[in-house]
Amino acid sequence: MTSPEPAGTAAADPRTGAWLHGVVRDVEPGTLATTASLEGDPVRAVRAAGLTAVVSTVPLSAYGEEALRRNLEDLAWLERAARAHHAVVDALSRAGAVVPARLATVHHGDEGVARVLVERHDELAATLDRLDGREEWGVKGYAVPGAVPRAAAPAGGGGAGAAYLRRRRAQLTAREEGQRIAAEAAAAVHEALAGYAVAARRHAPQDRRLSGAATAMVVNGAYLVDRPRLKGFSALVDALADRHPEIRLELTGPWPPYSFVAEPTTEAAHAVREPA
Repeated sequence: MTSPEPAGTAAADPRTGAWLHGVVRDVEPGTLATTASLEGDPVRAVRAAGLTAVVSTVPLSAYGEEALRRNLEDLAWLERAARAHHAVVDALSRAGAVVPARLATVHHGDEGVARVLVERHDELAATLDRLDGREEWGVKGYAVPGAVPRAAAPAGGGGAGAAYLRRRRAQLTAREEGQRIAAEAAAAVHEALAGYAVAARRHAPQDRRLSGAATAMVVNGAYLVDRPRLKGFSALVDALADRHPEIRLELTGPWPPYSFVAEPTTEAAHAVREPA
């Protein structure tokens, strides 16, 4: 007996696949109609087990396993695909909770997408519940050379001799001391923000060539924040920036919750999923 076709599927075409963008509870027709897929036409929905996967229909000539391996080596192609994928996930996140899929997760048919929704229903549903009403915000911190922590500011005691010794010691150990001070401030900032947020992740600092900053990044945190508490979170970032002049803080977002989900596939990225 043939399995029923997943709700929302396009007619089966062996030449096309389904690029998975993310999983939501449901999606409005208007969101689908106004959100461009990787190929420029509207994205579409595959529904199963009370969940909805949003996908792009893609030609396997360009998105099949061998083609993906080749294209993922092309930085220009990869950037275009990543931007288009993010645009879809971002549109979904603005409409409600979404579990973003890993980049380049492609299934041969909608049956494979539906199977993910069925097999991982409980996990995906629980994640959507946890993300509901919350947003991911990023905080990046950059070292400020020569800045002195407010708590460590010179008190002016000890006379001219003591002041000279302090200045001389600072000159001799400026680089090492600056790194230590920035690292301690970064840890304190992350701890304070994590205590306010629902969940937090501290990612590895970005290289200067990627961040574009003139000084080293020492904080690269992601924070899941309840929407009603966003104003307080922003105020906390400002307060921490004032408390720690040795690092420059930058608040970014909101972002889809990339840092707080497990992708809706347990298989390796970039592989085309074969139908059962």
